[in-house]
Amino acid sequence: MSSKFTKEDILRIAEQENVKYIRLLFTDLLGTIKNVEIPRSQLEKALNNKMMFDGSSIEGFVRIEESDMYLYPDLDTWVIYPWSNELGKVAGLICDVYNPDMTPFPGDPRGILKRALKEAADMGFTALNVGTEPEFFLFKSDQHGEPTLKLNDQGGYFDLAPLDLGENCRRDIVLTLDQMGFEVEASHHEVAPGQHEIDFKYAEAVTTSDNIQMFKLVVKNIARKYGLHATFMPKPLFGVNGSGMHCHLSLFRGDTNLFYDENDELGLSDTARYFLAGLLKHARAFTAITNPTVNSYKRLVPGYEAPCYIAWSPKNRSPLVRIPASRGIGTRLEIRNPDPSANPYLALAVMLKAGLDGIKNKLPLPPQTDRNIYIMDEAERRDAGIYSLPSSLEEALQELKESTIMVELLGEHALNSFLEAKQIEWDMFRTQVHQWERDQYMSLY
Repeated sequence: MSSKFTKEDILRIAEQENVKYIRLLFTDLLGTIKNVEIPRSQLEKALNNKMMFDGSSIEGFVRIEESDMYLYPDLDTWVIYPWSNELGKVAGLICDVYNPDMTPFPGDPRGILKRALKEAADMGFTALNVGTEPEFFLFKSDQHGEPTLKLNDQGGYFDLAPLDLGENCRRDIVLTLDQMGFEVEASHHEVAPGQHEIDFKYAEAVTTSDNIQMFKLVVKNIARKYGLHATFMPKPLFGVNGSGMHCHLSLFRGDTNLFYDENDELGLSDTARYFLAGLLKHARAFTAITNPTVNSYKRLVPGYEAPCYIAWSPKNRSPLVRIPASRGIGTRLEIRNPDPSANPYLALAVMLKAGLDGIKNKLPLPPQTDRNIYIMDEAERRDAGIYSLPSSLEEALQELKESTIMVELLGEHALNSFLEAKQIEWDMFRTQVHQWERDQYMSLY
């Protein structure tokens, strides 16, 4: 594939467009976007991979005695931000992280995804195409710009104004994304009050992960203009649907979708069935990555459309994996448990790794589930071979640690750093006294 930009293109555009500053963006292990901002005078140095930063201050990176790291910009990610202000235009480049010896840093999430894709390439697959559906809530901000729990609308699924008072903000987000080169396919109000979804066109896995990170940046910036706070927290409110990030996956060789077989009853190839079997087998192991916060498991409960059972179906929306109706080039698997707090690079890497294991070992696919799993009792689920996803972050972390293929994918550095950070998060939650406990027990005891 040819690159969209060369170094010379970027230097010329930066001068022509009077770009004053450039953000060199990368993602830490927990999925937070970080950046080093440089003036245009340093752009050529950055494009020559000579820009150094202190990795010891970044979550999951390195210790203070080995802190020097380099940012290698991906030239294809060059973009000028539409919201640049009177101080001048600002552009951005997404970067890979490298060690001082010019080797890829093993704890870089973008690099971990590239390692998984290299394994797929070695098996003859040229691309993992991914479409995502990241959902978010809009809350009102107070006079200090801090988020409140006051929603700005009481709309529901596909509602219009006046019920959907986030319509103008959402439209502004879409227009901004369009200016940045996104191909937005749809935007609408989601099921819960204050909840929204904007869908953009699928792309190969690294580009989709980059797009998710830029999407979050745009949503938060535009929401602030309207006095709103956008959050990708999976379950900010009790009693309503949480926010998911369904992922649609398909493996390609050139222009051929290897998940499609016109002679199969469901239009699924053996490759798709093996990949699906791998997803189901390793779902409990990768949930700590696709649902990485304490709050994630408040969403994965029955009754709110989020999956909590490991099963699949071509139609039913209660299992973990659904097969959307589109066939041919659009044949794909929809994995419904990931949420938008996930690091997209790691989330796609672990799902790909699980699917590839299914293909390598030709794992048998369990029968499809066409019943509503939410109304099945435990004995019925057990008889059908349907098991649950982890019910807490602690349980998910234990499953991750015990998975040979996930340990292999993440590597010692990233795995240990992730587990350490998440164990601290769980311990802080576990030892905190919550308002619910006071409400239940203060008077009773």
